Amino acid sequence: MLKTIGYGDDDLSIELLYQRAKQELASLQKQRDLFVSADDALIESFLSGLSNAQVRTVGPEIIFGKIYDSIGFSSVKEKLFRHLVIARLAFPLSKLKTIDYVYRYQGISLNIDSVYRFLDKLTDTLKEQIEQITYQHSLRVLKGNISIVFYDMTTLYFEASDEDDLRKTGFSKDSKHQQPQIYLGLLVGLGGYAIGYDIFEGSIYEGHTLIPTLQKFEQKFNLSKPVVVADAGLLSNENIILLEQHNYQYILGARPKNESNAIKKQIQETVLEDRQSMVIRKDKNTRLIVAYSNKRAAKDEHNRKRGLTRLEKMVKSNRLTKSQINNRGYNKYLRMEGDVKIEIDYQKFKDDQQWDGLKGYLTNTQLKPQQVIDNYKNLWEIEKAFRISKTDLKIRPIYHRIRNRIEAHICIAFTAYAIYKELERILYQSKAPFSVKTAAELTHTMYELDVTLPQSKHSKHILLKMNQQQALLKKIIAENF
Repeated sequence: MLKTIGYGDDDLSIELLYQRAKQELASLQKQRDLFVSADDALIESFLSGLSNAQVRTVGPEIIFGKIYDSIGFSSVKEKLFRHLVIARLAFPLSKLKTIDYVYRYQGISLNIDSVYRFLDKLTDTLKEQIEQITYQHSLRVLKGNISIVFYDMTTLYFEASDEDDLRKTGFSKDSKHQQPQIYLGLLVGLGGYAIGYDIFEGSIYEGHTLIPTLQKFEQKFNLSKPVVVADAGLLSNENIILLEQHNYQYILGARPKNESNAIKKQIQETVLEDRQSMVIRKDKNTRLIVAYSNKRAAKDEHNRKRGLTRLEKMVKSNRLTKSQINNRGYNKYLRMEGDVKIEIDYQKFKDDQQWDGLKGYLTNTQLKPQQVIDNYKNLWEIEKAFRISKTDLKIRPIYHRIRNRIEAHICIAFTAYAIYKELERILYQSKAPFSVKTAAELTHTMYELDVTLPQSKHSKHILLKMNQQQALLKKIIAENF
């Protein structure tokens, strides 16, 4: 044992000790001079006087702050908003943890009450400004082409049991049926680039949100009747009538099994090979396109068998009740014999096999069938947007109760998502060998040293040397913004 460097209890102090240990190892491996020079003694004295408080993590500001400014969010004259958005990207934590981040890495002292007061005063005006900035940025990225938009909804649950006018229990897409929730509706363009969002009470039927949202954004951004793409959850006769009344073209996910008997018979009598499709004219304006995929067929078969296995286990365990005899999911394979005996209807299970691999698309556009299918497939971008918001940005669960704070929380996450997408675009364009998630992690150990030089007494901010990936990330950002 030649020397003990020290002890660290967090990432920052450990990193500093690691660097000091490397320097010490290098010096031990070299031939020591007989005497220590005056310069060396001065440098050693200077370094020994440094403290952790003089080292700041500046990576989030260098990377995410640069993109924040380039998109145009710097026009928001609220510095705390900037800190909350960047913290959501780098350290997606609670507001209390965010305060710790802002103090530790930005040197700004806040208390939780000041953050809540700030959230309370974030009005609809800020939401309007953020949406306009985001829309203009998406318009630039898409080269002015927003002829197709994608709309979907998800639920965000609360860590609370009480309801109010906004937070209500309803059908939860997060499987949190006992907790109050809100609906988040999101409108994006091709590639998942954000256009706007809205929030709705947790018990609303999602189909009722489509037309009001489209009209709101059409008026707000002067959109010229884009083609609307939405999944089967928003498919209803009422929505189709309203879309046509308001002169919208649409591509909606359809369920062939729910069509009329005549159409179902026509589908069943047509044999489709992999990636083939058929077109059924429903009326003068509307076509039903049905496509077949071997990959989808294998997936459908796997899911049916898995659902059947689960039901068989429940039947054997006698854990089924009358309430479970319904058409939700694979419960449709259950039937009740007499008053008490519940068994599986294997014929219904077998009949469902003929629908494996089939996917329906309802449209009033003049696009070719494959164009309709390809455009609908882009709907996964909005599913990806929700996944990013829920996992990478940790938008839920929501801990706020007051409506203003809930809306401010969503606004912060929406802004963070726009920055996330821009970083994703630049990394892909630059063929970077790492993901956005890895890039966010790289920012955690980009350090700056605040020092006063011993001779001149001048204050300096010195960016510490980065590893290879960090240096590449910084270079990519510098070259693009």
